[in-house]
Amino acid sequence: MTSSRRRRPTLDDVAEAVGVSRATVSNAYNRPDQLSTQLREQILRVAGELGYPGPNPTARSLATSRTGAIAFLLDSSLSAAFSDPALSITLDALAKTVEPTGNALLLLPGHEAQEGPPAARVLAAQADIAVAYSLADGTPALEAVRARGLPLVVIDQPPLPDTARVGCDDRGGASLAARHLVELGHRRFGILAAPRLSAVTSPFHGTRERLAGYLDTLAAAGITDISITEAPWLSASTARAAATDLLTASVRPTALLCMSDQLAFAAIAAAHRLGLRVPADVSIVGFDDTPQAAWSEPPLTTVRQDLAGKGRVAGELVMSLLAAAPVPPPVELPVSLAVRESTAAI
Repeated sequence: MTSSRRRRPTLDDVAEAVGVSRATVSNAYNRPDQLSTQLREQILRVAGELGYPGPNPTARSLATSRTGAIAFLLDSSLSAAFSDPALSITLDALAKTVEPTGNALLLLPGHEAQEGPPAARVLAAQADIAVAYSLADGTPALEAVRARGLPLVVIDQPPLPDTARVGCDDRGGASLAARHLVELGHRRFGILAAPRLSAVTSPFHGTRERLAGYLDTLAAAGITDISITEAPWLSASTARAAATDLLTASVRPTALLCMSDQLAFAAIAAAHRLGLRVPADVSIVGFDDTPQAAWSEPPLTTVRQDLAGKGRVAGELVMSLLAAAPVPPPVELPVSLAVRESTAAI
């Protein structure tokens, strides 16, 4: 019995129909910059008419020893990660930077207790390079990247040997925030900190640096009696509870330093629930300058970092390492203080 199943069209069929070489058709998919816009559009149009879906990605991977994937390592679940606007902005800018080259992001989420994706998942991931976003120092995921010999770009982490890095001046930004409040006359401070703090021994680089910036600046002003409360970055209810603990202390702070805008928003909500006025009763400062900061109620004074720039630089570092360029020196982006209506003189 003969089969009526139609033969799948091939790249050669497209080349014959257009009247060009096989390599030219391949370039239309893999190296579009090598063809004129008109010729590429013609090839893609004819391919569509024939029902040719494009090169087989598995075959292409075997031929080039490249997957076209960038493993993006997160310390939390996807739902938690995507509720963080700072991460979303950075990730979007990175994706837009690498997209024109045909590379795609492979997201490897972690779990809060693991502080990164499982090492086995990293070892099995089909990727050409890894990008680690604010993982804990020494997490097994980073060791797995090393074991595979993958190039590595880290964002908001300490520099590592043979690793490209981009981050911001966390300590300097925290110092700007603390100094601003000191200059407004505040002497009673609370710090709403990121999770797993354990003072300056936090496994997270950004947490350590921001805490050090706050404490060093306050100590220089003679302020050492500071209430520090730990709160998860992305749990609004728990963050509000932590802020409530600070604001209901027997000696209530007149100013709160928050390690992210998300924590600052939770602190503002907690203050409102307690009948406190921001900034008349308590001044609040965040960190990141996410879009919501400008239109929160009141608009949030916060440390501004270039979140999109961080993602763009990370993408450029990825492409540089994939092109076998030498590992460049670490990139540290500057910060500034955006003064709005959530702070006032005491």
